[in-house]
Amino acid sequence: MQMKINEILKQPEGRRLEFKEVLPAGVNLAKTILAFANDAGGELIIGIRDKPREIIGSPEEELLKIEGKITNLIHDLCAPVISPVISFHGEDSKRVIRIQVYRGSNCPYYLKTKGKTEGTYIRVGSSNRQADSEIIAELERQKRNISFDTELVLDKTLVDLSN
Repeated sequence: MQMKINEILKQPEGRRLEFKEVLPAGVNLAKTILAFANDAGGELIIGIRDKPREIIGSPEEELLKIEGKITNLIHDLCAPVISPVISFHGEDSKRVIRIQVYRGSNCPYYLKTKGKTEGTYIRVGSSNRQADSEIIAELERQKRNISFDTELVLDKTLVDLSN
């Protein structure tokens, strides 16, 4: 599917769309990728200035090097494995990089260096937030296709359950 840059530019940043003028630093890029994979998926478009919203782009000769950097960062920093679709769009010298992340089927995704408890991120509006233990548990239930109200609770006594 061909991305129509001018239509994308009109959209606000949000749960499934984020613009960056330049490639974010390693951990910041990873947090966005993780948050998209743990949530509804999303697109990170690099080469777009926010205010005023305009295409800045990346030089044509740098695109493959940037793509390599993106894939290495995601592979080195994220677990389980996330495989985004990376593509280039635009004309002439104004090429943007689109990183499309689909919702993962192996949630929760997290920063390898921080582990699952401290390194899991989700999307809240247009920002990435660290997930708390309840959200992590919900992500794990979704992975196993179990709803909260059908999960077995083995560490409660009959008295606990009747109160």
